[in-house]
Amino acid sequence: MARYNAPLEIHVHGQVALRSNVTFQQLQDVLKPLWKYAGARSLSDATGSFYEDEPGIKFDAQEHLLQMCWTVEGDDDFRQVLDEVCMNLNEVAQTGSAIEVTFYDAEFDEEEEGDSPDAESRDDFVILFVGPDPASIMQVQRDLLVQDVVSLMERHFDGAELGGVVAAVDSLFSQRFDDLVNSLQLGKPPRGSGGGGGGMGHGGGRKPRHLH
Repeated sequence: MARYNAPLEIHVHGQVALRSNVTFQQLQDVLKPLWKYAGARSLSDATGSFYEDEPGIKFDAQEHLLQMCWTVEGDDDFRQVLDEVCMNLNEVAQTGSAIEVTFYDAEFDEEEEGDSPDAESRDDFVILFVGPDPASIMQVQRDLLVQDVVSLMERHFDGAELGGVVAAVDSLFSQRFDDLVNSLQLGKPPRGSGGGGGGMGHGGGRKPRHLH
């Protein structure tokens, strides 16, 4: 389905390590909300990006990797698509991974809107997390946070001085994980019953940016 006058350009960027037994057909089912939103009839038809210089959606069967550098035209309803895709990716992910999504307001013109104090761009930027279980998701969240915090603080301190800061971040995540485990144990199913975990989170606090 063509999307005429779509107000947003949406860029999805990330790499997800997949289980070794995941096939292209399985990945096509996992990403179905994505390629259907683009108006395609299959994943193969949707692998190309809105911008020709972007790699698009790539499945590396040898390395068991899903690589995405893909832009599509759309609107805020794409957020529901992201929720569905992330839940699906939890089922096939080998490790925790982060996926960056940039919403770029294609209709907003800073020069034309500059005289209007009420005019606001709809630009947005979120980070989604996927993984086979809560622990793997928290690990990639922790790694990303440590990277951001250290990068910020190295402007003022030597890297060797930041061990305490990293330890504090680790402590916060350890407490969060313990709280999660305790909450799951309250409703823990009988031993031997099926069950699964997974999840995702939305990043915030970063200036919206268009990656390409």
